[in-house]
Amino acid sequence: MTSPLFLLPPGSLDDSGPGSVVAVLGAEAHHAAAALRIRVGDEVLVGDGAGRRAVARVESADPKRVDVRVETIVWQPAADPSFVLVQALAKNDRDEQAVEAATELGVDAVVPWQAARSVVQWRADRVARGIRSWEALARAATKQSRGFRVPLVHPLARTAQVAELLAGAALGLVLHEEASTPLTRVELPPTGSVVVVVGPEGGIAPEELEAFATAGAQQVRLGTQVLRASSAGPAALAVLNARSRWG
Repeated sequence: MTSPLFLLPPGSLDDSGPGSVVAVLGAEAHHAAAALRIRVGDEVLVGDGAGRRAVARVESADPKRVDVRVETIVWQPAADPSFVLVQALAKNDRDEQAVEAATELGVDAVVPWQAARSVVQWRADRVARGIRSWEALARAATKQSRGFRVPLVHPLARTAQVAELLAGAALGLVLHEEASTPLTRVELPPTGSVVVVVGPEGGIAPEELEAFATAGAQQVRLGTQVLRASSAGPAALAVLNARSRWG
């Protein structure tokens, strides 16, 4: 079984190398020592969530501080092209399920989208809480999947902002059940960002589709079945990975 991964603040491993001692503090230390019962001599992974990850050996274990000695350290550069998921807010936590699965599949960034037909509404007093929740999910899923990088969670976007994001992308894709072009036939760019837009339960409104088309996005479909908001984005990412990163 792969050793557990504990995330450190970004930059924590910048000056580390074989033989360096690194401290795991706070909630991560408590999780390691109290929940997982890590002991001296155990092998663990520590990462900064920004591309650096080390195989390390536990030297001391306490719920407030776990010291580990680095054995090897690896740097993984940011993926290019990058994959960005624009996920419409959805009910029954289906948007959060999408964020979790997308993180496990290596998404580089996620954008919460307040679509016209989103049943869920992030009012002014809920936006910050919603962003924190998505960030926590992305962090936990990165640990579970032993990822090198925690995906960036963008601020809440309205349709105009999503259109701007699509206009600046190397490739903009809008998942739509009535599209004629399969995602498997779309040519991927060699560099830049690939932005995938997933709508809410009620679908993407006609005026939103028009705005995205004006921004240069293509409508694509995954197959003959209609997927939920929780599974459409991750399914698209799996296709993109199979055609690029998993080769």
